Amino acid sequence: MQPKSPPNPGRRKFLTYTTSFLGIIGAFFTAIPFVSAFKPSAKAEAAGAPVKVDLSKLLPGEMMTVEWRGRPVFVVNIPKENKNFITKNLERLADPNMEDPSQPDYARNDIRSRKEGIAVLTGVCTHLGCAPKYYPEAKPEDFDSNWQGGFFCPCHGSKFDLVGRVYANVPAPTNLVVPPHFFEKDNLLVIGSDGVS
Repeated sequence: MQPKSPPNPGRRKFLTYTTSFLGIIGAFFTAIPFVSAFKPSAKAEAAGAPVKVDLSKLLPGEMMTVEWRGRPVFVVNIPKENKNFITKNLERLADPNMEDPSQPDYARNDIRSRKEGIAVLTGVCTHLGCAPKYYPEAKPEDFDSNWQGGFFCPCHGSKFDLVGRVYANVPAPTNLVVPPHFFEKDNLLVIGSDGVS
């Protein structure tokens, strides 16, 4: 006995194709929540987004702290009287030639910034991740009788000059990190991007 052919083969094909199509659409919409779970949250995206900083009120010698990617970034307006010291006193530095390949090109010079007089540094000591303190004045301090201004980490005694260069013979192995940055306008600093699109 031979099987009977379906009474309406066109209808059966139509129902098969329609059911398959609806199944594919259903699978697509079911997958959306799972795929979007891998996308970073708006808060996480904002934490890594570039930050704009108005420097118009930052006076010489002052420092402001800005948060970028959950870390402090120090922005220092270096006083004119300290600018000469940056190109001198190199014998006290661990890396006077600024040859650190991990830093961007614009951080491998005397000023370690894209703009003279403005230092942009990640405010985390390169020894154990402590927060160095800012001592802007060139005057004798308890930790250095020939202090010329800069950052001192009281936890373990690391010292950095005003542009974040590490002193020799301290626990910190490298200079303070210079985050990517550029100046959108004269007094508008953008941290978190190097300005190249």
